[in-house]
Amino acid sequence: MYPGLQPIEDWFAANGWQPFPFQREVWSAYLEGRSGLIFSATGTGKTFSAWMGPVAEALGQSETGGLRVLWITPLRALASDTAVSLRMPLEGLGLEWRVEIRTGDTTSSERAKQKAEAPQALITTPESLSLMLSHADHRETFANLQCVVIDEWHELISTKRGVQTELCLARLRAICPGIRTWGISATLGNLDGAMQTLLGAEAESGVLVEGHVEKEIVIDSILPESVDRFPWAGHFGTQMIKPVISAIEEGNTCLVFCNTRAQAEIWFQNILGYRPDWKGHVELHHGSLDRDMRDAVEMGLKQGKLRAVVATSSLDLGVDFSPVDRVIQVGSPKGVARLLQRAGRSGHRPGVASRVTCVPTHALEMVDIAAARKAALEGRIEAREGVERPLDLLSQHLVTIALGEGFRSEEMLAEVRSTWAYRNLTDEEWQWVIDFIVRGGSALRAYPEFRRVVEHDGLYRVEDKDIAQRHRMSIGTIVSDSAMNVAYMKGGRLGTVEESFLSRLNPGDRFIFSGKPLEFIRIRDMTAYVKPAASVKGAVPHWAGGRLPLSNQLAHAIREELDLARFGVFDSPEMEMMMPLLDVQARWSAIPAEDEFLIERVETGDGHHLFFYPLEGRLVHEGLAALFAHRISQIQPITFSLACNDYGFELLAAEPAPLHEALQAGLLSLDNLGADILASLNSAEMAKRQFREIARIAGLVFQGYPGMNKSAKQVQATSGLFYDVLSQYDPGNMLVFQAEREVLEKQLESSRLAVAMGRLGQSKVVITEPERPTPMAFPILVDRLRETVTTEKIGDRIQKLALELEAEA
Repeated sequence: MYPGLQPIEDWFAANGWQPFPFQREVWSAYLEGRSGLIFSATGTGKTFSAWMGPVAEALGQSETGGLRVLWITPLRALASDTAVSLRMPLEGLGLEWRVEIRTGDTTSSERAKQKAEAPQALITTPESLSLMLSHADHRETFANLQCVVIDEWHELISTKRGVQTELCLARLRAICPGIRTWGISATLGNLDGAMQTLLGAEAESGVLVEGHVEKEIVIDSILPESVDRFPWAGHFGTQMIKPVISAIEEGNTCLVFCNTRAQAEIWFQNILGYRPDWKGHVELHHGSLDRDMRDAVEMGLKQGKLRAVVATSSLDLGVDFSPVDRVIQVGSPKGVARLLQRAGRSGHRPGVASRVTCVPTHALEMVDIAAARKAALEGRIEAREGVERPLDLLSQHLVTIALGEGFRSEEMLAEVRSTWAYRNLTDEEWQWVIDFIVRGGSALRAYPEFRRVVEHDGLYRVEDKDIAQRHRMSIGTIVSDSAMNVAYMKGGRLGTVEESFLSRLNPGDRFIFSGKPLEFIRIRDMTAYVKPAASVKGAVPHWAGGRLPLSNQLAHAIREELDLARFGVFDSPEMEMMMPLLDVQARWSAIPAEDEFLIERVETGDGHHLFFYPLEGRLVHEGLAALFAHRISQIQPITFSLACNDYGFELLAAEPAPLHEALQAGLLSLDNLGADILASLNSAEMAKRQFREIARIAGLVFQGYPGMNKSAKQVQATSGLFYDVLSQYDPGNMLVFQAEREVLEKQLESSRLAVAMGRLGQSKVVITEPERPTPMAFPILVDRLRETVTTEKIGDRIQKLALELEAEA
C-alpha cells in the first residue's frame, strides 16, 4: 500500500466510515500517475475520491510547497462549499495544506497574498484560470502543480466554457508534463466520449471509474384528482398548490424546482399566499437575485432553518444541503439527466435515498413524467458532446497566452491540437486565426486597435498596455442578454434583470421580482429603479429564463410510452390517469406509433390547420415548422402562421395547404436540407444576433470599463456593423461562418433536426382529418393563442376550446 493511504483509511475509520471500492480505485490510479473520469451518483463521495489521491501523495512526500492541486468548478457559488469539503480531512490527517479560492469575487488583496505565497490547493473557475495564464509568471505559478480536478464536468463539456477549460488544460500539460487530470460527473450518458473530451490526446491512457454505490432513487408524482378537470395546457401549475403544500409539510426541508424564473416567482408567491405563517421559512433562489440574497438562502438550507426553497437550475449543482430530504419538480423535467441531478439534491449523503416528486402543470406532462422515470431508472441518460473548433474562443486564448510569456506558432499549434475540440483544426484555420489577432484579418487590417498581437523573431506577444487591460477584462465566454441592476429608489439592490425586458417597461408598469411586486420608475446609469407595488395583481414576470427544450433521450422515451398506450398498456399511475385523454385522441384521430408520423388536418373558424407530431422537442420543431412551411410554399404560394411545443407543431393558413403534393415532392427528404433550412429562416438576421457573442469573445467588441459598460443596444449595434462589414468585404471570414453554424446548432439543434428528418422519412405517414382539435393539438393551439392579440380574454378562449375535450374525456 502507498505510504499515504493508510492514514486515510484510519481517518475514514475514525469517522465511522469505510471507503467505497470506486474511491480506492481512483486513489490507486492517481498514485500510479494516471488521469481519468469519475462517474458516480450524487451524494456517494465523488469529492473525496478525487481529493484523497493528492492528499495521500502529499502525506508520502517530504516537500509539499507551492500550488499542488487546482480544482476547477463551473460556478463561483460552488467554490465555498467545495473548500469546506476539501479542508475537512486535512487537520485530522495532520497535513498543513491551505485550501483557498480564486474567482471573480476574490479581492485584489487576497489575490496578491496568493501570488506571494501560493496555497497548496486552489479552487477556481475556467475564466479565472484563463486570467492566471495571461500573466507572464504563470510558469512559476504552476511549476509544482501535480493534479487538476474538474468538478461537474457534465456542466462544462458541451459549452464554450468547456472548450476554454480544454485549452487551459493543454497549456498546463505543456508547462507540467506529468500532471494528472481528473473529471467528476454524476449525470452523463457518453462516458467514453466525455473522458476523451476531457483528456484530449492523453485519453488513450485514461481510466474511467464508475462508482456502483447502492443509492436508492425514488421518483414519484403528485397527480390531480381527475384528468377531466385538469388544465390541458397554458398554466404555471399553481392549481396543484394544495397537494404540494401537504408534501412540503411531510418532511423537514424541501427544494421546489421550477423550470423558469417566472414560474419560480409565481410559485413562491402562491406558497406564501396559502401559508403566510411560513414567511421567513420559505425562500426564493434563482440566478437573477443578488449574490448576498442567494448566499443567505444557501446558508439557511445548510443550517436546516428553512422549510422550503423555490428554485431554478441555480441550485442544480453539487452544493451539499444535507437537511434537504425531498425535492419537488414542478412541470416536465425536460430531460433524464436533469431529473436525476435534481433528485440528488435530496438525501445528499451515502446510504440515504434521494427522492424527487414530479408535479404536472397540465395533462400531457403526465406522459413526460412517466417517460422520464422509466428512462432514469433504466439509466438512459443524455449524451453531452463537446463543441468543435470555435475560432472566436481560440482567438481569445491565443491573445491570453500572448499576454503572458508569448508563444511560437508551431509549438502552440501542437498544443491546441492536443485538445479534443481542436484535434481537426486545419492549417488554413490556424493561419486565419493568427492573421486575425495580428492584423485584424483582411477587412480590419487598416485599424491599429485590431492589431493586438505582434510577432518578433517567431515569438507572438501583446505589447500594448491598453490592449492587455481590455483583454483581461473581457476574458469569459458566457454571453447573454445584458443584465441591468434592479434597485429601490431609496437604496438597496435586488439583483439583475435582462435589459431587453426592462427596456419594454413604461413608468408605472409592475412586475414580480425577488418574490416582491415592484413598480418600475425609470432607468438611469444601467440601473432600473423601482419601488414596492401595492399588490401582485396585474404583475407578471416576463424576463428570460425561457422554456427548457425537451432532450432527445426524453423525447424517445415519450414516443415509447405513447406506443405502449396504443395497445392499452398503461403501466404507471401517470399513464393510467391519461387513459381517458388518450382514448379521446385515439377515437378522434390516432395515437402515433414509434414508426409512424402523425399529421392532422383540421378546419376551424381560425382557418385550415396542419398539426404535425414528430415528438422531438420544441427546438427541433421550430426548425421543422419553418422548413415544412418553406417547402410547401414552393408548391403553392401560401402564408402560414406557426406554433409549436415539445410534442409537435402547427401550420395555420387561410386556405387548405397542398399536403399530399408536398409529401410526394419530398417534404420529408434529406436532399438539400441545409440549404432549405437556411432559406426557410431569416438566417442572416439570426446570424447577426449570434455574431454579437462571437464578436465579444474574439475581442472585436469591448463591453466597457467598470461603471461605464455599454448597453446591450450599443453592443448589438457595434457587432451588427462588424457583421455587415465582414460579410461584404471579407466573404471568407471564418467568424461569420461560425455565426451561421452556431445559429443552426444553438437555435435549431440542426444536427438533431437532420436525425429527426431521417427518422420521419423512414416512418409511415398517418394523415387524419378530425372534426375538431384533438387533445394533442390543444396545447399547441394554446401556445399560439397566447401570442395572438385579441379582444377576448385568453382564459375564456382556452376554456371554450377545453369544453368539448372535457365532455369527451
